[in-house]
Amino acid sequence: MSPAPAASPRASQLVNPAALIVVCCIGLTILGLTILFSASASFKQGPYFYLHKQLIGVGAAAFLCFVASRINLDYARRYSWWIAGIALFLLMLVLIPHLGLSVKGSRRWLGYGAIRVQVSEFAKLALVFCLAHYLALNQTRIGELKRGYLYPLALIGAFVVLIVREPDFGTAALALVVGLTLLFLAGAKWRYILPTIALAVAGFTVLVMLTPNRLRRFVAFLDVEGNKQGGTYQLYQALAAYAAGGTDGAGLGQGRQQLNFLPEAHTDFIFAVVGEELGLWFTLGIVVVFAVIFIAGLVHLRRAPNLFHFLLVAGCLMLICLQAIVNLGVVTGVFPTKGMSLPFISAGLSNLLLMGLLLGIILNTQRTWGRAVLSEKSRAMREVST
Repeated sequence: MSPAPAASPRASQLVNPAALIVVCCIGLTILGLTILFSASASFKQGPYFYLHKQLIGVGAAAFLCFVASRINLDYARRYSWWIAGIALFLLMLVLIPHLGLSVKGSRRWLGYGAIRVQVSEFAKLALVFCLAHYLALNQTRIGELKRGYLYPLALIGAFVVLIVREPDFGTAALALVVGLTLLFLAGAKWRYILPTIALAVAGFTVLVMLTPNRLRRFVAFLDVEGNKQGGTYQLYQALAAYAAGGTDGAGLGQGRQQLNFLPEAHTDFIFAVVGEELGLWFTLGIVVVFAVIFIAGLVHLRRAPNLFHFLLVAGCLMLICLQAIVNLGVVTGVFPTKGMSLPFISAGLSNLLLMGLLLGIILNTQRTWGRAVLSEKSRAMREVST
């Protein structure tokens, strides 16, 4: 009996989970550009102002995605400590007056004029890259308390403390969760991780209680209706947008909440604009798309050739999906109000560039892991033939 014909490379690429992730991300980006144009229609800068900026950001993100997809990750791994060091240095520069740009009481940006970069966005990727390198290098010692847990935990803590100092509690919490998850995936013991989580929760609780604005915001979150003119104004207007949109939506450009009612309609709360103008089915569709990205990422991770690549892609996947979960939870009233962009949809150069890098790394592994599988099969066939 003749062997069955092998599937063509083109067909195998179409069913590749990494390719599915790319399609989902492109769809979200197109939707984001469409909604952004509608959400910025009432701005005094004009309806095309944020759309033009976002288009430039999409182009820059696509370029970074291409670069990240072509580099040799194993070669770049040699510079992991340099990457982490530069990221920590930039996080310290942000805290220096007249160097770091302060907006609404937070010092998170470096830049000049209209060009601003949020350093903590790229610091998250630097943390994932360096942590994946360290854990893969010491995978036989992960069970040890000192070298297998405390050393990488100190690295995570350095990033988290500097981000908290900006202050940016949401990004710091996200970096901590991603870091601890990578430790768990690498094989760290629960008896080390659980006390760390308890201490982290206690620490963030104390920080919130010592910060009057954040404490008022959290207390107001417990009674949205009673604080709709104060701490929960954004959330109340977002919920009103969902109610106005219903299941079918008011139609593109027909929404009213973003007309000076809903603050940050083009950034953190753009999901509410989707709900008002496109309705329930589109909002549920966005949730499904992010779920597909997560599931496809898990399937893709099964092909990882080594621990470094596995942890790196797992970290990239979590940076996309966890950020989406936080944003969707905030805008729907599940979590207290916290500024965090919706990946690929919200306006914002820094997060868009980060998403381009994350997607590029996933594309990179699609190409290199496929080669690793083919070389492994070729070696096995040679051994059988001999």
